Amino acid sequence: MKNQMGEGLREKRTLKQRLCSDNAVGYVFAAPFIVGFCCLTLLPMILSLYYSMTNYNFVQSSFIGLDNYVRMFTKDDKFWYSVWRTLVYVVLAVPAKLIFALLVAYFLTRETRIASLYRAIYYLPSLVGGSVAVALVWKQMFARKGMINSIIMSLGLDRLNWMGDKVLVMFPLALLTVWQFGSSMIIFAAGLKEIPRTYYEAAEIDGANAFQRFLKITLPCLSPVILYNLVMQTITGFMVFTQAFIITQGGPADATNFIAYYIFKQGFAYQDMGYASAISWVLLIVISIVTLLIFKTSKRWVFYEAGSED
Repeated sequence: MKNQMGEGLREKRTLKQRLCSDNAVGYVFAAPFIVGFCCLTLLPMILSLYYSMTNYNFVQSSFIGLDNYVRMFTKDDKFWYSVWRTLVYVVLAVPAKLIFALLVAYFLTRETRIASLYRAIYYLPSLVGGSVAVALVWKQMFARKGMINSIIMSLGLDRLNWMGDKVLVMFPLALLTVWQFGSSMIIFAAGLKEIPRTYYEAAEIDGANAFQRFLKITLPCLSPVILYNLVMQTITGFMVFTQAFIITQGGPADATNFIAYYIFKQGFAYQDMGYASAISWVLLIVISIVTLLIFKTSKRWVFYEAGSED
């Protein structure tokens, strides 16, 4: 009896040692992420929250409480206008990007010998689309004497002042975002591959045409992937910066003075880092609210094959 108890205790100790060893290995592999998250994300967020309640100008700081937030909501009209213009940009660019990416993915998932080559080619703009060089090229394309206006004039129409009109300026910036559709396209293509072919075969037997199959089968089955892409692209849209900084410098008349660009100007151009930190936290809250609304409304249009959203 004592021998059996001793063997049981030894087995428990051995099992505990193995678990500790496995945990140690897990912590070692997770250490780079944990250290990076704490040093590059968590600590800067805590510091920015503190600076948002100070008058910090890179040289000295003084605690002022919630004065930056009071100034933002009651005295700064440019802040509210930047929020509005950012919302306009997100509403214009994000749906257009997702629709275009879905259509391209739908046609590229057809069985062809060079489908993989096409996917790689279409993904290339996403690798370089956010660069300064591409933004400069885009700026020249939509200049008054650029390629786009040359095409318009060749059709017998008057050239358009793309960068000088508050309404028109949104379209070149949105098109640049749509041109970077590669990442969304790859995710859509992966989702399309997971839809069982039997659904389409049954629909064909029932006499459904291609549009009906796309509407009644493809979109519902792909809705979880659409939700993921919608959330990710909405977050990216709210943080748009390169287009405003390189192409328009926030103009014309602050029409492209997006929140991220406004934060940059307050922090680095005006050296009011405390106020910039406060705006950054408000931007985080706005993104969180919009993301929460998307998830709340998704219950009405996202289809889960198991029949439950939990």
